[in-house]
Amino acid sequence: MSLVVPNFAESVIVRSADAEVIGRAPTTMRLLADSSATGGALSAQRVTLTDGADGAAPHHHAGSAELFYLLDGRAQLLSGDEVVTAERGDLVVVPPGLAHAFAAAPGHDADILIVVTPGVERFEYFRQLERIAYGKQPPESLLEVQELYDNHLRTSAVWNDARRGRAV
Repeated sequence: MSLVVPNFAESVIVRSADAEVIGRAPTTMRLLADSSATGGALSAQRVTLTDGADGAAPHHHAGSAELFYLLDGRAQLLSGDEVVTAERGDLVVVPPGLAHAFAAAPGHDADILIVVTPGVERFEYFRQLERIAYGKQPPESLLEVQELYDNHLRTSAVWNDARRGRAV
């Protein structure tokens, strides 16, 4: 395994009011710091989900770990073949290559800080997701950029069952 040595000389400070916000309720995302801002160390975003809303469908990252910290609320997270319910203050870190997904738990809101490390330039990926949500691009367009954004879509019967309220 290689060590990523971040290459930036100044602190990265992102004021909440200055963060780009994409989406709208029930799913909004604040783009906090992309990989280019942190010299490759990480990318970070804050996702707010209301009333059981879906976050990300099952996927994996070949070269990065993903950290989920529950700022508030309750969320369901897929980690491999397990669905974990996380609450305020809980932390889940998913290693590279492991399938994962997230959503607000049914009937709950969730406010989640998400950090990917080492960083991958991903803000444009999130903007593309927004264009897909608003019908400006077809969903299949994600398949063309999986390698570019190290975001590889997966399927998960365990996740589908959990989101449908079936026992897992």
